[in-house]
Amino acid sequence: MNLNANETIEDLQLKGLQIIQNKKWFCFGMDAVLLSDFVEVKRNGQVVDLGTGTGIIPLLLWAKKSPAHIYGIEIQPEVADMALRSVSLNGLSDKIDILTMNLLDSPKKLGAHSMDVVTANPPYIENKGGLVNPEDKKALSRHEIACNLEDVVGTAAKLLKHQGRFYMVHRPHRLVDIISYMRAYKVEPKKMRMVYPKQGAAPNMVLIQGIKGGRPELKVEPPLIVYHPNNTYTDEIYRIYGMEKSNER
Repeated sequence: MNLNANETIEDLQLKGLQIIQNKKWFCFGMDAVLLSDFVEVKRNGQVVDLGTGTGIIPLLLWAKKSPAHIYGIEIQPEVADMALRSVSLNGLSDKIDILTMNLLDSPKKLGAHSMDVVTANPPYIENKGGLVNPEDKKALSRHEIACNLEDVVGTAAKLLKHQGRFYMVHRPHRLVDIISYMRAYKVEPKKMRMVYPKQGAAPNMVLIQGIKGGRPELKVEPPLIVYHPNNTYTDEIYRIYGMEKSNER
């Protein structure tokens, strides 16, 4: 596998999977790992990951959930190329397609009301008119430049079958907007879980599931705590990452 400048191959320590990363660009973090664990999908399910980046969520979903097929949508050609090469590196070209395109065009490409599951780990930072370089890979991954929250939710609604499921990770301060957009596009919020760095700290992530055409009833799951007071991972984080638990407490 030929690598470009600043690229490395990282071992995901999951079913032998590897991923190509560029340290000067935006690399995947814990939010993608937690989202992939939160997702529920049947083995015959069709999945779309909006704004897939380097393809981490499709790779993790294939390993953990075994859906029939996964599409990763990425607008940045260089980043999509990395995802495509990672898929090829893992021998998954028959299971995962990486499509270089604006996510707004994905319903026309893949078919409206055709997907069982849509996932998204979208840019968290609102574009409020500040100067942000649209060519900056990190900026596009972090800021709502190429798409905003409503674009993501609206596109997911168009892609999903009736009773299809939408899964997203985002920041808690956008929760009112998230729920408002989901209801506006008839994707009923059904399950939510807050992620806390430590016990007693404010949450820094929210995992949310919506069902297209679902009945109103939101289940709030127990909090997910990342670290013990001594900065070691909690048992659940070890489980999610598939790591051996440290004996230190």
